[in-house]
Amino acid sequence: MKSFKVADFKAPLQEFDEATPQPSGTQVLIKVKAAGVCHSDLHIWEGGYDLGHGRKPLSLKDRGINLPLTMGHETVGEIAAFGPDVKPTDQGDLRLGDVGLVYPWIGCGKCATCLAGDENMCLTPRSLGVYCDGGYSDHMLVPHPRYLLNLKGLDPATTAPYACSGVTTYSALKKVEQHFDTPIVMFGAGGLGLMALSLLKAMGGKGAIMVDIDARKREAAEKAGALATIDPKAPDALEQLAKKAGGPIRAVIDLVGNAATTQLGFDCLTKGGKLVIVGLFGGGATWALPLIPIKAVTIQGSYVGNLRETQELLDLVRAKNVPPIPVTRQPLNKANDALVQLQQGAVVGRTVLTP
Repeated sequence: MKSFKVADFKAPLQEFDEATPQPSGTQVLIKVKAAGVCHSDLHIWEGGYDLGHGRKPLSLKDRGINLPLTMGHETVGEIAAFGPDVKPTDQGDLRLGDVGLVYPWIGCGKCATCLAGDENMCLTPRSLGVYCDGGYSDHMLVPHPRYLLNLKGLDPATTAPYACSGVTTYSALKKVEQHFDTPIVMFGAGGLGLMALSLLKAMGGKGAIMVDIDARKREAAEKAGALATIDPKAPDALEQLAKKAGGPIRAVIDLVGNAATTQLGFDCLTKGGKLVIVGLFGGGATWALPLIPIKAVTIQGSYVGNLRETQELLDLVRAKNVPPIPVTRQPLNKANDALVQLQQGAVVGRTVLTP
């Protein structure tokens, strides 16, 4: 089995050649068909998050991420073998040779949060590609068949991003569903932003005003059907937002998550509006605290999504024929190059490794 692992934080990925594992217990062995390269992988690769305000960076090593690690949490694979404890009832509609999307946001499986179906919020996570080996490999182990969602003919490379950017934006959009009759302001027109734009349309939303510093990404958003696009560095960005919204702005989704985007997002909201923060770019908040109660603004974090939402998302994609975001396919041995390109801001849409 060939894989590319983070052996040292901030160092180039290393190629490993190991014996292909055999599934035990309820595990499923998949042959990887596609693995998305996500911005979250950069944070893992770099080893932490910038918390701003002069604080010590949040260390992923201190949070239980052990090296060497095979990243990759947006994975599609062909079922190669079931573990000996997998029962026919566990398999559902999955059979050998079927191709499935891996749900990676796995928890302990035993706590009240997991039992309620919200494993992505578990306090002792076992997320694939984060705490356990993921999809930057030609084979991968999945703990149980329930974490494999049958593609039923969907393209592996364009479907892989639904495991993170897809379910992340879907879950964030559900948090502002009551405002779908007004334009939603979204910060970041990269892979997440383009995904959110197509899903918003499929979910019946009026549309989105996309905000991004990169002219190429704004152009991509316009081609994908954005109501308008804005450069947040423009001196009159706040005035442009108000004008292009054509009325009070009630919902903002920040897919970047830095001090500048959260400030502009907060400032553009009307009274009673909601700011949903998804991005993990880093830094500290700059809001004037009295304005939070004065404006009665809700500030909510949104972290990926649960297994139920991921299945809902795939059903929506099929039912509404949701167009995929732009995908650049690269071979597995270009995993390090793909990370560097993403770090440099050179990727429009998503890079997907195809072993």
